[in-house]
Formats: sequence, C-alpha cells, structure tokens
Amino acid sequence: MITDALKEKILQVQKNEITEKVIYSQLAASLKDRQKAKILENISEEEAKHYEIFKTITHKDTLPDKFKVTFYFLASRIFGLTFGLKSMERGESNAQEVYAQLKSDYPEVESIIKDEAKHENALIDLIDEERLKYVSSVVLGLNDALVELTGALVGFSLALQNTRLVAIVGLITGIAASLSMAASEYLSTKQEKTEKSPLKASIYTGFAYIATVSLLIAPYLIFKNIYLCLAFVLACVVIIIAAFTYYISVAKELDFKKRFLEMAGISLGVAIINFGIGLIIRKVFGIEV
Repeated sequence: MITDALKEKILQVQKNEITEKVIYSQLAASLKDRQKAKILENISEEEAKHYEIFKTITHKDTLPDKFKVTFYFLASRIFGLTFGLKSMERGESNAQEVYAQLKSDYPEVESIIKDEAKHENALIDLIDEERLKYVSSVVLGLNDALVELTGALVGFSLALQNTRLVAIVGLITGIAASLSMAASEYLSTKQEKTEKSPLKASIYTGFAYIATVSLLIAPYLIFKNIYLCLAFVLACVVIIIAAFTYYISVAKELDFKKRFLEMAGISLGVAIINFGIGLIIRKVFGIEV
C-alpha cells in the first residue's frame, strides 16, 4: 500500500528522473568528445526508462524541472562537467529512501538501483578534467594571494591612509608576487613526476593569483574611505574562500566546513597581525600621508 506521503516522494523522484534525462541529453549534445557524449546519451536513455517505470506506479506524468535543467547545464559548462554532475549527485539522497521502500513490492525497481550504480561508475570514467589536474596550482595561487596580499593591504591601509596609494602599491606588489609564484610553480612542477605540464601549472597559479589581486584591490580604486575599503577586502576574502572551497568540496568530495574554516582562519589571522604591524609602523615612523 502506497501512502499519500510516499506517493509524493515517488513523484519527486520521477520528476528528477525526467529532469536528469534532459540534462544528460543536453550535456551530451554539447560535448565534442563523442565517446564521453555517448556515455551521457546512454545514461539519458536509461533515465527515461526509469521515469516510465515510476509512471506505471504513480499513473501520473511529471514535467522536467526547468530551473534544475538550466542550472546544472550551465554549472557543468562553466565550472566543469565534474562539478555539475557531482552537484546533481548531492541531491539524490531522497531517491535511495524511495527505492528501499518500493523494491519489495515492485521488483523492477531493482533494475533502477543497478542502473544507478552503473551510472556512477560510468560518470567516474568521465571525470578526468584538466582543470582538476591543476587544482593544486590554483589553490597555491589563490591561497598565497589571499594570505600575502590581504595582510599587505591591511598593513598598507593603516600605514599609508590613502586609498589610491594603497591600490598602486598593492598592485605592484601583487603583480610581482604573481610572476614570482608562477615561476616557482613552473620550476617545482618540472621537478615532480607528474602528468601536469609545468607551463600550464605556472599559468594556472599566476592567473589565480592575479585574479585574486584584482578583486582585492578593486575597492581601493572605487572608494575613498580607507576603512570602508578594508571592510570590502575582508568581505571579499571570505566570499572568495567560500566560493572556491565549495567548488573543491563538490568536485573532490571534501569536507567544506573544515577547509573553509582553515583557509579563512589563516587569511584573516594574517590580516589581523598586519593590522597591528601597520599601526605600529605608522606610530613609530610618524607616517602621515
């Protein structure tokens, strides 16, 4: 006997099946690699079969969730197939509960469970994106920029008290540091036994560093109040860390909270230390700009 509450859950799973059918189909059409596209096409066809099985149970039609289709398709195209697919997987916990309640009365549900396990293995084979190979290089550039430049900007702000001057000094410091980090990553990767290209690794590191520098310096080019700029810098640091940590936690199935608190603690801790150093330098040298 299917209760009304269980039927609602089944309908939600049924809706997810047709939604994922559309997502996989659209992603397959967008891929240049025909082997990977074929895998997604096969999964799409099987999701359509799952939908039909649930339809025989609910005796109702459901339409794809247009928002989810658009969101996961764009997420996969912008942030990579790995991120998009693993984000989808995170929302499937409800399906397992429904399968467990139905499989004793509906033997065909067992085939869905087997298909889902097969899909997971097939998707693992797809996950070999270049951007994930170089994620350590991105982390190096991003983390160094956040720690070094945040601390430097806080120190400059307190010592110099001039937004335009802080922006110029910060930009010079950031560009010099990004080139230094890129060169270091090139030499480091060249010495390692890895599939990574030293040149690409250095580019990922340098780009991550300079992109972070640009975001952190932007407030000093827009606002005149030094303390407002500091507030924006610290807020920007937290947002960058949260966004990147979420990406990594999804793509590599890591603990978000632990990594976020660690990165935020280090960056903000250095900023607080440099805040004190900036005040001391200003007092000791009597700097008034």
